[in-house]
Amino acid sequence: MKTIEKESDRLHRRQFLQISATAAAGLLASSLESWALFTAQRKIKVAVIGCGSVSNMYLPELLSSEMLEVVSLCDIKYERAVAQNKQYNVNAQTYPHIDQMLTGVPFDMMVTLTDMQVHEELNKKALLAGKNVWSEKPVANTYAAGKGLLDLAKSKNLRLWGAPAVVNSPQFAYMSSIIQEGKLGLISSAHAQYGHTGPGWSAFFYEKGGGSMPDLGVYNMTTLTGLLGPARSVMAMLSIVKPERTVEDKGKIRVEAEDNAHILLEHDNNVLSHVMCGFNFFDPYGHTAGSQSLHSIQIYGDKGNMRLLGYDWETNGIITETSYTEPPQLVCTDKGGYKWQEGARVVGESMITGIEPRINVEHALHVLEIIESARISQQEGRRIKLVSEFPYPVVI
Repeated sequence: MKTIEKESDRLHRRQFLQISATAAAGLLASSLESWALFTAQRKIKVAVIGCGSVSNMYLPELLSSEMLEVVSLCDIKYERAVAQNKQYNVNAQTYPHIDQMLTGVPFDMMVTLTDMQVHEELNKKALLAGKNVWSEKPVANTYAAGKGLLDLAKSKNLRLWGAPAVVNSPQFAYMSSIIQEGKLGLISSAHAQYGHTGPGWSAFFYEKGGGSMPDLGVYNMTTLTGLLGPARSVMAMLSIVKPERTVEDKGKIRVEAEDNAHILLEHDNNVLSHVMCGFNFFDPYGHTAGSQSLHSIQIYGDKGNMRLLGYDWETNGIITETSYTEPPQLVCTDKGGYKWQEGARVVGESMITGIEPRINVEHALHVLEIIESARISQQEGRRIKLVSEFPYPVVI
C-alpha cells in the first residue's frame, strides 16, 4: 500500500507540474503577445555590458537576428567596447560605465557578459531602470539575491533570464522525450562531467564568488535537473587542487574558489545524479568540441541507458542502449542550428514573437541554489535540503 501511495503522489505531482508549466507558459505567452503587438513594427533594442572574450561569441549571434538591434556597448575597460564596436561594425553607442549606458540611448534588454561576481549588481541596476535582462551565469551571487531580482522584475512587468541555454538543443529535447515516454524504464541514476585546465586570462574565475561550479558545473546541473526534475537535496565535496594560479590580468594569485567539485543530487522518486567539474581536467577538445566523440552525460534506467556525445553546450548526438542483443544506436546527430550562445538572441526574439522560450529563470535560480548549497554541504559535511522549484518537464 505504501508503494502505491508513493506512485499516486508522484503521478499527481507530475500532473500538477505539467498543468502549472502549461498555464505559466500560457500566461507568459499572453503577456508577450501584448508586447509583440507593441513592437511588431520595430526591433528589440539591445545593450551589451561586458565586451571581453565572451562578447566575441554573443555579438555575431545578436547581430544575425532581424528582430534585434544592438544599440549600446559598455565596458569598464572602455577601449574594449570601442574595439568590439569597430570589429563587428555594430554602429552602437559606447560607454565606460553602466550608469551612463542606462541614461544614454534607449534600449529594451540588457545582455550581461561581465565578470560573474558583478552580475547581481548590474542586473539589479538594469531592472530598476526598467530594462529586461539576459544574464550570463550566474544571475546573482546567492539564491536569495536572485529570487529578489526575479521579484523585482515581476513587480515592474519585466523579464529576467539566465544562462545557460542547454535546454534549447534538439538532443536535450530527445533525451527528455525518451525519459518521459519511459523507454529507459525506471530511471535510477545519472552522471555528468565537464572540465578543463582552467582559464588563464582573468582572475575572477578563481576569486570568491567564482569557481568551477558557476563556470562549468552549471551546464551539467541545468541539464540533469531539466531531464530528471528539480533536485530536492544536495551533498558535495569541493576542493582546491592548485592553490596558486598565474593569470594574464593579475599575475600570480591565490585561488579562493573551488577548482574541483563533486556534487550529488537527489531528485524525486529516489533518483540520484552526480556532477563532476573542475579546472584541473586535461581535455584536448577544450572549447572546440565539435569533434568530441566521448560522452559527458549518461542516464541509467532498468531497461536501458543513453549517453550524450560531446557536451551539453556542444551536442553531437545520442547513443541509446535498450537491448542485450542489439548494438547501441547513434541517433539525434543533427544540432538543428543550436548554439550555446544563442540564449540572448532567442529570448530577445521571444519579446517580438510572443513564443515563450524553454529557458526559464526559475530553472537558473534552482541551479544557483544547488551551487550555494553544495558549498554549505562542503563546509558543514551534511546533506542540504533545497526549496526552489521550476516548471517541469521542461519539454512537454
